[in-house]
Amino acid sequence: GADLKERAKMHSSEVSSFVSRARATINELANLPVPTIAAIDGTALGGGLELALACDIRVAASSAKMGLVETKLAIIPGAGGTQRLPRTIGVSLAKELIFSARVVDGEEAKSIGLISHVVEQNEAGDAAYKRALALAREFLPQGPVAMRVAKLAINQGMEVDLVTGLAIEEACYAQTIPTKDRIEGLLAFKEKRPPRYKGE
Repeated sequence: GADLKERAKMHSSEVSSFVSRARATINELANLPVPTIAAIDGTALGGGLELALACDIRVAASSAKMGLVETKLAIIPGAGGTQRLPRTIGVSLAKELIFSARVVDGEEAKSIGLISHVVEQNEAGDAAYKRALALAREFLPQGPVAMRVAKLAINQGMEVDLVTGLAIEEACYAQTIPTKDRIEGLLAFKEKRPPRYKGE
């Protein structure tokens, strides 16, 4: 999260600009065309959790601490937290967490759907990071164009009704049809070998 000692020294006009830049940066992360995974091995409070919420998948150590704690400071999450948390865990529970400024550990975060995977912390303190890398390795062999348009279809489809979402899916699927990767995938399947995708 933000450095609160630094924030206390900022003039009101500086705070607005700071939060606006943070929001823009986090939105850029959310809009990356590749899968993103947040690995939370320590503490993700306020802006730290907002950053993680902008990722496609979140992994945390059971000992990690997460929360949108801004109401304790008489402010609200300003870099996407009021919008992304309800979309992730549901409106009522998101309100409860934001209104109370509650901090949850990895186990509770998993139970409420805030994270996808919870792992026991290791001696090196990088258990979530290692789990995130393992997930990334699962994604890596897939067709790059398919991954990009799958993310686009999911993200855009979640913001609209089902009929419109299905039309978005159809348009995204159409982008994969003329690719060399699609032909490579079919050939690799036929020849019983791993595909060699080039993102074309």
